Amino acid sequence: MPALTFLAFDYGKTSIGVAVGSTLSGQAQDLATVKSVSGQPDWKHISTLVQEWQPQGLVVGLPLNMDDSESPTTTAAREFGNRLGDRYNLSVHMVDERLTTVAARRSLAQSAVPMRRHKSRLDRVAAQTILQTFLDEQTRADLKREP
Repeated sequence: MPALTFLAFDYGKTSIGVAVGSTLSGQAQDLATVKSVSGQPDWKHISTLVQEWQPQGLVVGLPLNMDDSESPTTTAAREFGNRLGDRYNLSVHMVDERLTTVAARRSLAQSAVPMRRHKSRLDRVAAQTILQTFLDEQTRADLKREP
């Protein structure tokens, strides 16, 4: 199976974290933070990232409540995913993102990143966590298919 590159997005109304990863390395890396104004993403910035990384698919975090119910943020993330798919003609995979911000905060706390810089990196690291979850699921699915 050829290596596939993915961009992942942690959608938010004011900022969107972006990460990149591939099935070859099985690793996700935080990449950028895209600003949103009045809920409108900076599509020029996203287009630049898509053009630079040439992903074969996109991953969007799906913010579900702990009881599996949906919220207005869930709807907004789905709409963002649909817009990404339509705009770039790529498949979009929605991934449960519960507790990714908690994991991202923990990861930043364990790193040498000063507390004052956590906010600027939090969305990117959350996107990285979302993408790592997706890549790990792909690896498990591939292992189940092998004879």
